[in-house]
Amino acid sequence: MKVTEPTTELTRPRPPKPDLAALQSSANQACALLKVLAHGDRLIILCRLAQGEFCVGELEEDLGIRQPTLSQQLGVLRQEGLVTTRREGKHIFYKLVSEDALAVLTVLHERMCSQAMPG
Repeated sequence: MKVTEPTTELTRPRPPKPDLAALQSSANQACALLKVLAHGDRLIILCRLAQGEFCVGELEEDLGIRQPTLSQQLGVLRQEGLVTTRREGKHIFYKLVSEDALAVLTVLHERMCSQAMPG
């Protein structure tokens, strides 16, 4: 039986090397987004906001999250740039504006939440 020596050269085609600085920047952005999403109340709030604009009272009623907790988590989402607000009289309305967050939420919804949140 003939034994062949392993070769050090790869015969398969390799994709071009990545831009490491850009890759690190993208990884950091992804980690920051996932860190914000990795909180149950924030994730539930964002799932609801993915369906449209809501005021705090509506979110409190719909989600069962008490107002102090809701306000705290909405503040985090606003600070991180995932949501924006607008005032109408005494009401403050929140809207999901992060396309990256919406893309992740869409995948999570399809995989895990379709029974709990129709539409």
